[in-house]
Amino acid sequence: MTIIGRDRPGLVESVARLVADHGGNWLESRMCRLGGEFAGILRVAVPREQQDALSRALDGLTSQGLRIVVQPEHDAPPPSSSREASLEVVGQDRPGIVRQIAAALARQRVNVEEFNSECHSAPMSGESLFVARARLRMPEACNAADLRRDLEKIAADLLVDVTFEEIPH
Repeated sequence: MTIIGRDRPGLVESVARLVADHGGNWLESRMCRLGGEFAGILRVAVPREQQDALSRALDGLTSQGLRIVVQPEHDAPPPSSSREASLEVVGQDRPGIVRQIAAALARQRVNVEEFNSECHSAPMSGESLFVARARLRMPEACNAADLRRDLEKIAADLLVDVTFEEIPH
């Protein structure tokens, strides 16, 4: 499910209570506060006979300013042969950094599994510093050396530092 709403204390507890009240188990989640708004995505396991009742109970949270979308889990596709990698981008903030990096990844059919970014004041200069970290899933057909060259070219054009590393298994 996804949850979006104005951030406030007790927001996560209100969802967790409903899941528990319906015999559910909280499996995994990613949640954060950005610009005063709360956003989260989570997976829960709920007994089949409680799924509709939980959905109705979650709908009741709209009166508290939450938008919740419940999506039944589909069978995951069989795991394909792939490799994991990490990416970090650091540099003076400017429009287009994410677009250009994402385009290079898409050209190589690399999946962005997790992406976090922020801007803050750089030490000494006080300029806006952009920092992004990503966890990537590369298909076997992806040539890591070619991808690294593409990312380094973009880094040189944008005057940012890029660190790209394959994660050994």
